[in-house]
Amino acid sequence: MMMENGLSSMEYGDGYMEQEEEWEREGLLDPAWEKQQKKTFTAWCNSHLRKAGTSIDNIEEDFRNGLKLMLLLEVISGETLPKPDRGKMRFHKIANVNKALDFIASKGVHLVSIGAEEIVDGNLKMTLGMIWTIILRFAIQDISVEEMTAKEGLLLWCQRKTAPYKNVNVQNFHLSFKDGLAFCALIHRHRPDLIDYSKLSKDNPLENLNTAFDVAEKYLDIPRMLDPDDLQNTALPDERAVMTYVSSYYHCFSGAQKAETAANRICKVLKVNQENERLMEEYERLASDLLEWIRRTMPWLNSRQADNSLAGVQKKLEEYRTYRRKHKPPRVEQKAKLETNFNTLQTKLRLSNRPAYLPTEGKTVADIANAWKGLELAEKAFEDWLLAETMRLERLEHLAQKFKHKADAHEDWTRGKEEMLQSQDFRQCKLNELKALKKKHEAFESDLAAHQDRVEQIAAIAQELNTLEYHDCISVNARCQRICDQWDRLGALTQRRRTALDEAERILEKIDILHLEFAKRAAPFNNWLDGTREDLVDMFIVHTMEEIQGLIQAHDQFKATLGEADKEFNLIVNLVREVESIVKQHQIPGGLENPYTTLTASDMTRKWSDVRQLVPQRDQTLANELRKQQNNEMLRRQFAEKANVVGPWIERQMDAVTAIGMGLQGSLEDQLHRLKEYEQAVYAYKPNIEELEKIHQAVQESMIFENRYTNYTMETLRVGWEQLLTSINRNINEVENQILTRDSKGISQEQLNEFRSSFNHFDKNRTGRLTPEEFKSCLVSLGYSIGKDRQGEMDFQRILAVVDPNSTGYVHFDAFLDFMTRESTDTDTAEQVIDSFRILAADKPYILPDELRRELPPDQAEYCIQRMPPYKGPNAVPGALDYMSFSTALYGETDL
Repeated sequence: MMMENGLSSMEYGDGYMEQEEEWEREGLLDPAWEKQQKKTFTAWCNSHLRKAGTSIDNIEEDFRNGLKLMLLLEVISGETLPKPDRGKMRFHKIANVNKALDFIASKGVHLVSIGAEEIVDGNLKMTLGMIWTIILRFAIQDISVEEMTAKEGLLLWCQRKTAPYKNVNVQNFHLSFKDGLAFCALIHRHRPDLIDYSKLSKDNPLENLNTAFDVAEKYLDIPRMLDPDDLQNTALPDERAVMTYVSSYYHCFSGAQKAETAANRICKVLKVNQENERLMEEYERLASDLLEWIRRTMPWLNSRQADNSLAGVQKKLEEYRTYRRKHKPPRVEQKAKLETNFNTLQTKLRLSNRPAYLPTEGKTVADIANAWKGLELAEKAFEDWLLAETMRLERLEHLAQKFKHKADAHEDWTRGKEEMLQSQDFRQCKLNELKALKKKHEAFESDLAAHQDRVEQIAAIAQELNTLEYHDCISVNARCQRICDQWDRLGALTQRRRTALDEAERILEKIDILHLEFAKRAAPFNNWLDGTREDLVDMFIVHTMEEIQGLIQAHDQFKATLGEADKEFNLIVNLVREVESIVKQHQIPGGLENPYTTLTASDMTRKWSDVRQLVPQRDQTLANELRKQQNNEMLRRQFAEKANVVGPWIERQMDAVTAIGMGLQGSLEDQLHRLKEYEQAVYAYKPNIEELEKIHQAVQESMIFENRYTNYTMETLRVGWEQLLTSINRNINEVENQILTRDSKGISQEQLNEFRSSFNHFDKNRTGRLTPEEFKSCLVSLGYSIGKDRQGEMDFQRILAVVDPNSTGYVHFDAFLDFMTRESTDTDTAEQVIDSFRILAADKPYILPDELRRELPPDQAEYCIQRMPPYKGPNAVPGALDYMSFSTALYGETDL
């Protein structure tokens, strides 16, 4: 039966004996060979036994009890043999040797003609044959070059490595190594720093051999297995001895090459991991900073506390405008950068076959989006509250001024009225004087009743100020209470005086008709004059052209009644003139005094003159307000004209960016170029937004709260602008990631176009994602075979779990692209990294810090030392590190 490396079982046991018997019959067997083999095999065994802290001196004697033979097999195989028998009897020794021979046989080696008894008896020829089988199996069998047999492969390796060297021609393991130059060439080819080959001569074979053996033992840890004198004094050196020694060179140098390859692979993997960790740390830092800023900002936006004054609220409104202009825009850019970094990191993790990055709890992209949405909702609510509070406080200030004005007028009217009503003057009057006092009191009662509405108005205004939580309600309520209390006293005093006058009326009958007529007409006209003067100086607040036009129209209607008022005024004045004429004609003492009223013609004339002067003043006030509202209307139109241009422009740019993001316009580089052009265009357009912000500020400062000329508000334009910038950045990042995926995965532009075209075909609504059914149809359209049976559905569900790991119900293009390219790419795996570390560790299940520092760059060596857990397996030594669990963690869920 042939072995995997091409050696037949004849080459192990019986082949050894039969070949020597054939050489002996043909006279080719050199007695010196046995001596050479004994030296070489002894040195080879000791090169391994020293790892277990022991050695042999005599090869035919020291293996007789089987103990060191079993130990040798354990060291070179890395496996544990059955527990040896510790007795010293012959059958104990035979049992131990049989355990060793059984182990050799378990490795596929057929030992014929070699029995345990011969080894126990110290048969040198059999012992050397057994050791040769062990050397073949464990030192030479694994040597394979171009699928040749171990011997041919080792010979071909020597020929290739020494081909460039002068005077070296390796054709066999007999004469080709006799002059030592072949050994020196092998060392110089791999370690030119150890031997100056140019100084060697074919005429100095012993010097060449000693040089090679000394350097190999001192610097390469290859013990002397050959004697230079034996090689020189033997016509045909022993092939097995030379092969054994040369195989040590092969393992030494091939291990160094493997170590270099392994170190390069590990460096590449660690560099990827370090970069990914840096991106994770940057994401965590940016996310923490942004969330902390939102957390600090939210209490301010949610606060509804103010000093209940118009100035205080206007100050808060200006603070909010500063926040929107200066403080928020950098955070918008930070949020976009955060999303871009996260997408880039996830792409790099996919391309390096690493697990997806899961941010710290509370710092996912969804958490940040939710926090940002909450911030925007709080901003809208805060701005709405500020504007509503401004309108409320403005109305409060207006009501407070109106209350003060009416209260001042009422208190002026009531001043001295209580003393007058408590007067006893009527008791000394004559009849006509008493009659006059009674009429005067009736006129006062009429005047008092006319003032009832004013008192009720004052109380209503005070109540409204309380309802709207006016900041100085205490003083308003106190003054209102004083007015109401006084009004109640005036009513009671009026009733008592009326009773007293009625009691005296039975005596006093004569009444001055003329004075009475004057009093009757003068009192309501005087009341009309007072009301008119109040109306003409009454403060007002309007927000629209319609409102001011309504006030102007009402004022024009009032002016149309001035003609009738002028007639009434002349009639009243003529009554006084008539009284003056009668008094003058009849010389009536005190006749000019009107007993029924305190009003005089001069009072009427003065008040009428005031009214006539107030009318044009009111005209001017209304005209000023009309100009103000016209200016507000101009601001509305100015804002609307600009907004109606900016709004559609933003929408068009958003549509164009979305179309590019669908991957329908040229190559990825074309898409990236166009997106960056749009990005430049958008930033170039920013002055239009800033100009609109200035107009908007003027609109708000003018207290304009509605605009019928446009459907756009500054808030919707701000949000649209921010969404446009975010969309451009996101699409640029997605295209860059697609380029990164395409280039790293080796995807052609045609393949990428095919993937994108198929994806877009089934993305009917242009949402950038597919439902599971759309995804299945897309796979089928690309030639992916999905059975319609139960097994096919199970296969599809496994695929769906890969492209939609969070079970969102949708498949996005990046996950779709990653799936379509993953199977055909060559990526590093945990097994490859473990194999690389195993090479650096010389096949040990653990690795030492010194080995890492020797094979890897300093920063990456320290990176591994700090993160590798201690090795806890069998035969662990101090400082041993577990590279297997470390490598597995690189490709699984880990805190690295």
